[in-house]
Amino acid sequence: MEGRPFPGSLCHSCAAPPRYVTTDRGSVFIHCPLLKRYPPQPVVRCEAFVPAAAGE
Repeated sequence: MEGRPFPGSLCHSCAAPPRYVTTDRGSVFIHCPLLKRYPPQPVVRCEAFVPAAAGE
């Protein structure tokens, strides 16, 4: 994937690693393995957020 969708989203810096799902039409959704759902983007606050270790 070229660049990250929703650059301001906490999902990109979460240790959970999110799963990026792209539809046939080019829409991108981010699936959270902790919440077991696709949160509305961009995520700016999340009760399940765990910061990724430095360098990830």
